[in-house]
Amino acid sequence: MRRELSPFIVMDILKLAQEIPDVVHLEIGEPDLEPPPGVIERLNWAVSKGLFNYTPSLGLWELRERIAKHYRDYYGVDIDPNRVVITTGTSSAFLVAYSILFDIGEKVALADPSYPCYKNFAHLLGVEPVFVNVDESTNYQITPEHLEGLDIKGVHISSPSNPTGTLYDEENLKALCEYCKERNIYLISDEIYHGLVYEGKERTALEFWDRAIVINGFSKFFCMPGFRLGWMILPEDLIRRAEVVMQNIYICAPTLSQYSALGAFDYDYLSKVKETFKRRRDLLYEGIKDILPIKGKPSGAFYLWADISKYSQDAYEFCLEVLKGAKVALTPGIDFGKNQTEHFVRLAYTRKEEELKEAINRLREFLS
Repeated sequence: MRRELSPFIVMDILKLAQEIPDVVHLEIGEPDLEPPPGVIERLNWAVSKGLFNYTPSLGLWELRERIAKHYRDYYGVDIDPNRVVITTGTSSAFLVAYSILFDIGEKVALADPSYPCYKNFAHLLGVEPVFVNVDESTNYQITPEHLEGLDIKGVHISSPSNPTGTLYDEENLKALCEYCKERNIYLISDEIYHGLVYEGKERTALEFWDRAIVINGFSKFFCMPGFRLGWMILPEDLIRRAEVVMQNIYICAPTLSQYSALGAFDYDYLSKVKETFKRRRDLLYEGIKDILPIKGKPSGAFYLWADISKYSQDAYEFCLEVLKGAKVALTPGIDFGKNQTEHFVRLAYTRKEEELKEAINRLREFLS
């Protein structure tokens, strides 16, 4: 089913934008802040000790223990470190999860709009994505009502969501867990933007169902995108299956990155990361909401999902025009699905406030 693969359009936009001087980049979801200082300290220590060998495929035991402690400290959930699996970014975590949960031809439910690589992982493995249209009526959340009547083996959600920045509330997350538990359906919860939540409190699916498959990583909240390091929390009976796949696909996650991540859980520093992105969100939201309506103020991640329908019915062409005319790079909504996505663009507030102000001024002048 490789023919079903679609390009990751945001990367195409980034490539075009890099060929134009003086562009303000609001297209890419990559934090520009430095990681916690302890990350660099641990990295330098690992290099000085010559720790360049493979680790076990499931990951460095000290890091698996530290992530389990994070779940106790941050969520109040006790996780056996044996259930923590270290991956090469969350991308490989999704690929491994799909490979051990689904057989060829089985179906997984995905929100539309949602992160575009989910469906492509499914296509690579011969799994069939079933798209669930979501909108502001449910705050872009999949609900149990959406799933009634669907012949599916799993449900894959993200909270906070990319591209909308909306957060699954406690009531609905609990209801989804109960729905999947009762019907023997797998629930995969992408929690990569946990920590970057500005109103309310994020809840891990593990609070409501011990067999939820939770995926997270160090690229966003911990500001470590280039370290390519993620993790999964798996039920005990799936650990060996995941280990076998990982042994064959990539042996282990990058060793130096794993040692570095031991210094990442600096909650004082991370609170400043969160405060920085909250200020940026508020600045960009207030600056564009009257020219590019936002369907609900996002409570997490670092994206705005903006309606462009009064300017264009073609989000891709709109982004090209804005890139050329205003020198602001945006991501067209069609990257995230087909559910009215031609009417939307995603803006990432992963740039300094001065750059965001410049982008606001350019957009307002161009769209006027």
